[in-house]
Amino acid sequence: MTTQQDFETAAQRAQQLPTKPSNAVLLQLYALYKQATDGDATGERPGGFDFKAIAKHDAWNALRGTSKDAARQQYVELVSELAG
Repeated sequence: MTTQQDFETAAQRAQQLPTKPSNAVLLQLYALYKQATDGDATGERPGGFDFKAIAKHDAWNALRGTSKDAARQQYVELVSELAG
């Protein structure tokens, strides 16, 4: 089980990755972080031409129903994999 400290350390490591991940991986990191900290996505899906906000909302919403603990664990594992 991942502790809150493990999660916070992973969040710091994510800011210092040796190479910038692809946009898909960045969305995954964002979604897992939001799910781990806030739970299920809230609010309406952004509209118009704000494609970045739409993508972020959709990625987060795809994790609906995932527990905060599971999202925290997946986030730590992904950051560890990216950091090498």
